[in-house]
Amino acid sequence: MNIIQYVLTGATLGLVAGISPGPILALVIRESLQNGRKAGMKVATVPLFSDLPVVLLTILILTRLTEYNTILGIISFLGAGFILLLAYESIMVKPIQSEIKAPKFTTFWKGVFANLLSPHPYLFWLLVGSPMAIKAWGVDPLAAILFVAAFYICIVGAKLVIAWISDRSKNVLGTKGYLWVIRILGVILIILAVYLIRDGIRFIWNE
Repeated sequence: MNIIQYVLTGATLGLVAGISPGPILALVIRESLQNGRKAGMKVATVPLFSDLPVVLLTILILTRLTEYNTILGIISFLGAGFILLLAYESIMVKPIQSEIKAPKFTTFWKGVFANLLSPHPYLFWLLVGSPMAIKAWGVDPLAAILFVAAFYICIVGAKLVIAWISDRSKNVLGTKGYLWVIRILGVILIILAVYLIRDGIRFIWNE
């Protein structure tokens, strides 16, 4: 992939992570409804603070495995499976009420702590994000930087938009537009999974 493709991939993954229902999104919506859009937007920035140690840890682990093509191939296959699971959940998404379960706490730093305890960021960065960032770095360091930047701009940007909309609508998650955006992104994820499968085959073939 070239630099533009890495940017688009990072943006797509960020959008999926940003709008998919989960504890942090629920907290964004609840804070927006109860305390106004500024409170929801503050919580929307949680990934910027909580993901850094996860990203650094997974990159450190994977850079030590760059000479083991079989292991990298297995990680690519697992990453493809993870992406296909996200794609399935996105395509099969049904109308959701805004009152989805959120953490009992509502403070920003407890939100960061909750995100750190969630397995999702670790799985994403270990199986998909970090391998792709390392591969992008091999193409061009700028590609890796823009991939990560595009991911976080879109994940935080999506949650900021939902916080803003939630301040005006109590059931943003149930709108047809929201559902179709998730479904379209799900189809794009299938294409990305194919690329990861291809990479896995290449790693193992070149072992």
